[in-house]
Amino acid sequence: MSFVRPDLMARFAPWREAAAAFAVVALGLWLIWLGGYLLVPLGVVVGGLGLAWAVIAIRRRRFGRRVEAPGMVEVDEGQIGYLGPTFGGYVAVRELSEIRLIDIQARRHWRLRQADGQVLLIPVAAAGAERLYDAFAVLPGIDLGALSRALDARESTEILWRRPAHAALT
Repeated sequence: MSFVRPDLMARFAPWREAAAAFAVVALGLWLIWLGGYLLVPLGVVVGGLGLAWAVIAIRRRRFGRRVEAPGMVEVDEGQIGYLGPTFGGYVAVRELSEIRLIDIQARRHWRLRQADGQVLLIPVAAAGAERLYDAFAVLPGIDLGALSRALDARESTEILWRRPAHAALT
């Protein structure tokens, strides 16, 4: 039995991770406030970790959209998959060579291109699209902040990430 209305739970659910991160920051500040040779450095470390977690949580939150597009995104064993009603497929994360955001029929899509030329289009508003943040995080030289900002911008053909020439595809 829940004491919180379901519509409020649905509204605040995407912010759970950020709220937990800020609780860790508050714990760090409390430890600093207590003072002492042990608690102040410990509070600084805990607060710093909480702040780093909060930044990641807020960026990850921007990847999560209301599901308005058909299909579902899967990220499993180093592969990104999109299972859609008209198109879909899989690409290996380690084989990705380029990431773009494009507009198709007034909907935003991730355009993931592999080194062999295979392309996978994934609607930004597909179910499970928030999982892409963690999949993209392992790519060499990626700026996750730029990807998060691009989701809110309307530039659609900009290359958001390209595999560096010196990065091996192993």
